[in-house]
This record gives sequence, structure tokens and C-alpha cells, in this order.
Amino acid sequence: MAETTKVKICGLRTEAALTAALGGGADYVGLVFFPPSPRHLAPEAAVPLAAKARGRARIVALMVDPDDALIEAVVAAVGPDLLQLHGEESPERVAEVRRRWARPVMKAVKVETAQDAQGALAYRGIADLILFDARAPRDSPLPGGNGLPFDWQALAEVKDKLAYMLSGGLTPDNVSEAIRVTGARIVDVSSGVEARPGEKDPALIRRFLLAAKAAN
Repeated sequence: MAETTKVKICGLRTEAALTAALGGGADYVGLVFFPPSPRHLAPEAAVPLAAKARGRARIVALMVDPDDALIEAVVAAVGPDLLQLHGEESPERVAEVRRRWARPVMKAVKVETAQDAQGALAYRGIADLILFDARAPRDSPLPGGNGLPFDWQALAEVKDKLAYMLSGGLTPDNVSEAIRVTGARIVDVSSGVEARPGEKDPALIRRFLLAAKAAN
């Protein structure tokens, strides 16, 4: 029997949203530490959410080109299981973060074309996981969470060469097709389960989890 697709619910800010994610079987829960994002949390504000999730789902700390001080503050307060680097971090920086903080790192790679997807190979053997996300519009202040899908066929030449998570414009309505096309074993959603930017809808979270878990 095929293994059930794993799911990450990202950008959680409230106990109600976290409860819906955990109750629906989320495998990963994402906390965002990036002030321009409507999903941003200060490290101390994330402590109770992390405490509730610990041992029930892997806690992911999302940061964008973070300096050492931010990583240290987040690691000390939240104790994440996985660090998600969602900026323009080089392979060397990813390796440094992974070594210094002694925990797995997921590197986001923004995709518009197949050539963009090939860029993930620079992180092979360095990042523990790649997150394929849609390239943000040029006028967006956010590198992710924009609710935009990319052409999933762009992953055709690289998806079997590394461990990855699929993101970018996924919703309860398109996630099963995304899994069918890409064969993704892990999917990630943020804006696709929101009533408005930064405000998660527990019903949409449950729908997404049901759809993703059934898509095998």
C-alpha cells in the first residue's frame, strides 16, 4: 500500500488553527519569523504553539535570509525540529546553519521554469530537504505565501534526484492533482487555507489535510 502523503501547514499563528492542523493529522507545522509577512510571529509568541505541537508534528521555523542572532533566538525559544531557509541563502550558508545549530535544514527554491528547478541541485547533499515554491511576483514583498502555483511539469527532470516538499498555490481543490502530477510525498500549504492573509481557516485546514492524505 502506498505511503500516505505527508502535509505541512505553514504560517500558523493561533491555537485554533494549530488545533485544526494537529487534529487533522498534519505531519509538519510551520511558524514564520519574518516581519513583512502577515504570518509573522515573534519568537516568544511562538513558544506556546511549539509546546502544543511538540511530539505531535515536526515544528518548522521559517526564516528569510536570517542573521545568526535571529536563528539563535528562534532555536532557543522554539526548539524547532527543522529550520526552513526561504531567502537567497547560498549552499555555503545552508551548510553553515545546519552545522552550527545541529538540526536539519530545508531550503526553499523558487520555481518559474525548469531551469529554476535545476537550481535545487546545488543544495543536494547539503540541505536535508528542498521546498519547491512558486517564484513570487516581482512586486511582492514576500518570497512565499503568495497563493500562486507554478507549472508542476518544471520539476520533471529533478524531482527524482533529491528529497523535496511541494508548495506554491496549493489548495484543498488542487492538491490531489498536484500530487498526481509530481508524485510529491510531502506537500505544504499556507495561503491556500486562509480566509484572508495571515488568518487560517480551520475548516479549510481540515479539508486540505483530508484531500492530501487521500491522494495516493
